[in-house]
Amino acid sequence: MSDFGSEEGEEDQGPYLGEYEGGRNENEERHGHGKATLPNTDTYEGMYDCGKRHGQGVYRFKNGARYIGEYLKNRKHGQGTFIYPDGSKYEGSWVDDQRCGFGKYSYVNGDTYEGEWKDHQRHGQGTYTYAATGTKYVGRWQIGKREGHGELIHANHKYVGVFKDDKPMGKGKYVFDIGCEQHGEYIPIEQEKEDKGDDEEPSANIVPKWKAGQVTAIHLKTEEDMEEEEEVAKEQTEEPSSTEQPAESQEETTEEKKEKTEEGETEEKKEEETKQETAPEAGEDTTTGAEEGGNQETADPAPEDQEQSAE
Repeated sequence: MSDFGSEEGEEDQGPYLGEYEGGRNENEERHGHGKATLPNTDTYEGMYDCGKRHGQGVYRFKNGARYIGEYLKNRKHGQGTFIYPDGSKYEGSWVDDQRCGFGKYSYVNGDTYEGEWKDHQRHGQGTYTYAATGTKYVGRWQIGKREGHGELIHANHKYVGVFKDDKPMGKGKYVFDIGCEQHGEYIPIEQEKEDKGDDEEPSANIVPKWKAGQVTAIHLKTEEDMEEEEEVAKEQTEEPSSTEQPAESQEETTEEKKEKTEEGETEEKKEEETKQETAPEAGEDTTTGAEEGGNQETADPAPEDQEQSAE
């Protein structure tokens, strides 16, 4: 994979500035659409802002590479396609002259990677397809290497497990198309150390070795899968809002209200019955007690009694 990511500046090349045709601003800086041939014979055609490549443009290198995409202050930034001299190609997002964000890289040997990038390297979730075998790796990447949970998918089976430093490591399983899966784990085996010369100490060569375990039906899951599902379930499970009342308590509240209403109706009935019993019959003198100074005009209840009855 070749990296020709830093074009030369156009206004800082010394006395010879190459050739330029296009717009300029009041300060005579390249501004708007223009076409330039740089001193090193690279060419650029596209948008400028105050002397810098800014916006959509096409930069062609003298070695045959080219970039078609967005610029921000002379740097590749935004969406763009870079075609390298060996024929490999990257299509996707750029940040500050680096492959960063989501993009697809097509390698010269036919392999492809589609996924997340950071600082020019595969980093995050992505899928790498090996053209020679059709094998795919789908999973996590860190600084260009397979790292974390992933699946290595072959023609008639796949491996599901954890990768470390670009190698399968720890517990995992092989899932076969015939309807079964084999559980086990990859154990790191240290090989003879590689001699890198007199100045550097030999480094250990770690090779993962598969230790086979139980063969089961295909529906069973590994501990890693179960832990991941539990974590997802925890994230998706939310506490019920304090303002929401459970159905049980709502039913209880309704029942309580019903009981209170029935009690109120019973009390009103009792009061009515009492009034009917104490009310004078037809022809009875309603001014009893007048001789003793009571001077009661009617047998109507007091205002306070009326309010209580209404309640």
